[in-house]
Amino acid sequence: MVTGCAGFIGTHLVDRVLEGGGAVIGIDSLAPTYDSVGRRLQIQRLSENEHFEFIEGDINRVDLTELVADVDVIYHLAARPGVRASWRDFGTATDANILATQKVLDAIAANPDTRLVFSSSSSVYGSADEFPVPESRPLAPISPYGVTKAAGEALLSAYASQFDLSLTSLRYFTVYGPRQRSDMAFTRWIRCALQGRPLPIYGDGKAIRDFTYVDDVVTATLMAGEGIVPGHRIFNVAGGGPVSINEVIEMISRLLDVELEVRHSEPSRGDPIRTGGDTSLIEHELSWSPVTPIEQGLRDQIEWARGVGAQRRP
Repeated sequence: MVTGCAGFIGTHLVDRVLEGGGAVIGIDSLAPTYDSVGRRLQIQRLSENEHFEFIEGDINRVDLTELVADVDVIYHLAARPGVRASWRDFGTATDANILATQKVLDAIAANPDTRLVFSSSSSVYGSADEFPVPESRPLAPISPYGVTKAAGEALLSAYASQFDLSLTSLRYFTVYGPRQRSDMAFTRWIRCALQGRPLPIYGDGKAIRDFTYVDDVVTATLMAGEGIVPGHRIFNVAGGGPVSINEVIEMISRLLDVELEVRHSEPSRGDPIRTGGDTSLIEHELSWSPVTPIEQGLRDQIEWARGVGAQRRP
């Protein structure tokens, strides 16, 4: 089962499972938060495969218990994404990121042989003071979104201890690549660059991010779902090569061979100055490490934007 199956990471994950001969139950509310038409088109495409079953609905209102009975692993990706959006509507973020996670855990508690992989976030670390950040660092989120992800992890720990479940939290670091959401930075910048418009940048561009390519994230996510390991495991999933926003803009300019105009605005509340994840634990436990250099990943995302989304305003 893949919750949030119509989303950026979700569609890539479903594709990979189906390509490997697996069967998927996909759940998504298709909420009109971003790219509604594009997500429905993705569901239409996925539904052409007879091994994909789609259920449209809010997880908090779908009866999961019977569905989970025949599921080996749940990849719980559904969430209300976005740091900035979480300041505006914490109620929605709470429903989608915390209450829905407990709903999934309740269903697994009734079917304890089902494994769970939960999409957490580097936002749980807040403004870290050591890099790369290990999983052992105390959590200190600086945005409501980060708070919801930290709460989700806490729920997994509680359920693992009380119901002897096999649960894994993956702390994704700034995922990018083809099909990235329209409100995310790389998609906005690439579309602006292709259309000859100024690129909107929050802050001075010196912020550093550990960008992680979506295919690498999907590989880590699938590996985390293999095998029953009792308890709650937590891993960083990071790209391994932190770069500044200004360096990314230079790469886009070079790959497109165009001069780019940049318009700076105030830094966004809740965004840390730097992120960077220590992946030694997941390398040791799951033999996973990122393989996609950021310039290659950017090239792939640019090609996707040329073919699909270049004509839409961000």
